[in-house]
Amino acid sequence: MPSKLEQLKSMTTIVADTGDMESIRAFQPTDCTTNPTLILKAAQMDAYAHLVDEAINWGRKGGKVAGQVTDRLAVNFGAELSKIVPGRVSTEVDADLSFDTQAMIDKARELITDYRARGVGRERILIKLATTWEGVQAARVLQGEGIDCNMTLLFSLTQAQACAEAGAFLISPFVGRILDWYAKATGETYTAETDPGVLSVRAIYNYYKAHDIGTVVMGASFRNTGEIEALAGCDRLTIAPALLQQLSEADEYLPRMLLMPVRNIDVPKRLNPDEKTFRFLLNEDAMATEKLAEGIRLFTKDLRSLRDMVEKKLGA
Repeated sequence: MPSKLEQLKSMTTIVADTGDMESIRAFQPTDCTTNPTLILKAAQMDAYAHLVDEAINWGRKGGKVAGQVTDRLAVNFGAELSKIVPGRVSTEVDADLSFDTQAMIDKARELITDYRARGVGRERILIKLATTWEGVQAARVLQGEGIDCNMTLLFSLTQAQACAEAGAFLISPFVGRILDWYAKATGETYTAETDPGVLSVRAIYNYYKAHDIGTVVMGASFRNTGEIEALAGCDRLTIAPALLQQLSEADEYLPRMLLMPVRNIDVPKRLNPDEKTFRFLLNEDAMATEKLAEGIRLFTKDLRSLRDMVEKKLGA
């Protein structure tokens, strides 16, 4: 019997959640995603020292500041990743811009321009934006310009509804971080079928399909293979190398859990939230509010660490 990974590939587009190119070559995903945490980790690996050195030398010659060099570094990794995967590479807009719509738009345009200079067209790139109200509005503008967006740090149906109405290309609901919050808040142990993160993605998937919404649903941030298997059939799943390895070594039957078309499932009416409705409904969801804020803080922390590393190398 084919491995669970091969079975999963037959019903779901697999995306590698890493900046490690050797892992991507090993598991042959269709797409790959990066973020400041993954870039920071990869940038400290000897195998990718040449990508770091190129960005540092570029910065020195041009008198660039650390933030510009980290952008260059992110695109260096993305351009190399685009040579390995046949599909899309996701590159994240700085997390510390998450509450500034125009700054996110400007940064996205700069990244796309840099990719184009490397011969990588916008059709190969997804721009990752935090799913704040400001991020949703940035996505609305960017999608109108033909720049496809991956809405990250998404924890609630409210966020998913706003992304759909903005025409976002893809959303990345964070399964594992939702589980983390509920496990800490309740002290309970969850199975794959009771996992709050899994249930959240299923609800979003059913809402989108029932309302013929074209935005892609990509489950992300998995804690174990049980969560992944429980979402078999989701549009896309972005998975870390360690979990890809486990799936590749298992050969039991893997049933499809999410089905199309969605029938006989009660879903909420379609909602196009305005700003006050979005903020109120998000505020009503303690988990989503807290995890969104925490996620922005953590990504910003790693981004600052990356900038500090670059600053030291620029001054060396």
